[in-house]
Amino acid sequence: MPQYYIGVDVGTGSARAALVSTDGSTVQTTVEPIQILNPQPSFYEQSSDDIWRAVVVVVNAVVKKSGVAPSEVKGLGFDATCSLVALDADYQPVSCTPTGEKCHNIVMWMDHRAEKEAARINTTQHSVLRYVGGTMSLEMQPPKLLWLKEQLPEQWKKMSHLFDLPDFLTWRATGSFTRSLCSLVCKWGYEAKGADEHGWNDDFLQRIGLEELIENKYSRIGSKALTPGEACGSGLSSQAAKELGLLPNTAVGTSLIDAHAGAVACLACVPADLPCPLPPVTSRLALICGTSTCHMVVSKDPVSVPGVWGPYYSAIVPGLWCNEGGQSATGKLIDFIVESHAAYASAKENAKQKKVHLYQYLNTVLEDKAAGQSIPVCQLTSDLHVYPDFHGNRSPLADPSMKGMVSGLTLSSTEENLALLYLATVQALTYGTRHILDEMNRNGHKIEILYLCGGLRKNSLFVQTHADALGVPVILPDAQETVLLGAAILGARASGNFSDIQSAMLAMGGGGKVVLPQTSHRQYHEKKHAVYMKMLSDQRAYASIMRD
Repeated sequence: MPQYYIGVDVGTGSARAALVSTDGSTVQTTVEPIQILNPQPSFYEQSSDDIWRAVVVVVNAVVKKSGVAPSEVKGLGFDATCSLVALDADYQPVSCTPTGEKCHNIVMWMDHRAEKEAARINTTQHSVLRYVGGTMSLEMQPPKLLWLKEQLPEQWKKMSHLFDLPDFLTWRATGSFTRSLCSLVCKWGYEAKGADEHGWNDDFLQRIGLEELIENKYSRIGSKALTPGEACGSGLSSQAAKELGLLPNTAVGTSLIDAHAGAVACLACVPADLPCPLPPVTSRLALICGTSTCHMVVSKDPVSVPGVWGPYYSAIVPGLWCNEGGQSATGKLIDFIVESHAAYASAKENAKQKKVHLYQYLNTVLEDKAAGQSIPVCQLTSDLHVYPDFHGNRSPLADPSMKGMVSGLTLSSTEENLALLYLATVQALTYGTRHILDEMNRNGHKIEILYLCGGLRKNSLFVQTHADALGVPVILPDAQETVLLGAAILGARASGNFSDIQSAMLAMGGGGKVVLPQTSHRQYHEKKHAVYMKMLSDQRAYASIMRD
């Protein structure tokens, strides 16, 4: 009898599911939108009821469309954004918004309301902070929890169960209150020093003002953490199985944050056409590119990189340490730059007429302009520069106050001008990745190759720019939906068909395409990168002038 696994990914704007075979090939996928609630600037919220509704839709759809019998589905894995879910003692939503709507019970990962709380936590200089690059981000859960406690005290009192979104999904599917070690160490300040040394740090929780979370053996936030893919409880509960159209007790793997699920699938990918030996897994950097970008690398021993999250024990692969860099806005930034330009409407219409994606159309505009000037596309931006931290800097500065900058604007509002600004933005994001990579290597990593997955892998300009500017090969996994594959691998591990998650990764990781750097462009990118670093320095100088 054939065997299959389902991976479920809850991203920023949608829930997706994939039915995956034992060899890692995807049989069926489907997607369902979810709501993003933005009641005021910097506040981004969602509904756990709406998200579970979407999960039910996509899981039922992949099974029905594929024609696979529920008995052939042997495991289910979840990944999701690192958002905060609040439920009361009866497991009903508790509002996380000042206006009190009950359905607003999730504070999203990209919510930036807790800037002051994060700054207060960081002034403690507590030893826990060494596991988050020395600085806790306002996108992590302790600052958000502190904000909820102090700003919404009545609602806070009702919050009996607080989950990271991936853990909410495994709880909703199985009834198990186990938590993912990945979510806890990466986003909650949970200490993991090794295989037998992990747990909550009571002193840290007391110092930052969240001492009540210690009560009743951490019942609000979970007391038992499992590694990626470990089986949750007894599998699907009867209620969840009925909702999802699967069999009760179908294995459910301990979840991952969405970017980490993408890394699980990427790091196991072995391309056939790489013109050199594939470096060890500890020399591979995985970029999971979507609304934001996460930069994931693993190591045998803990490596501390200032401004880069981690080292996190067993956050991706059990037994290995992980560092995670990131950019708070990548796909979102490109969309913003393009959609706010005066020529957006006409470019969109022209792309539609040519039946191509808007960014493919803009790539063609750039190619035509470069051909007319007899220069490479990259050199079209010699006098146009972007600094990309429009939503703050996650890594390696760990500074949410950073802003975006553009140098070289003119009065032009043509499609050609739009294409140039789009190119400069893609380049700036690449130099941001280089900044992260350089800091990782400076502090002990040795990154020799780049994996790229997520929506931006489909953009040839984005991919080639990374290869050229970073000077390393870029691997595009054959699996188009890498994050979904990573989630399915979790279900495969939980099913018992694999002895550990590494075995499941090797069996299901698949191959990939290699994009090599064009060395003739490296000198130009070195100059652009120097401008990028100068813009960073200038912005800080401007801020200093205004403070004085």
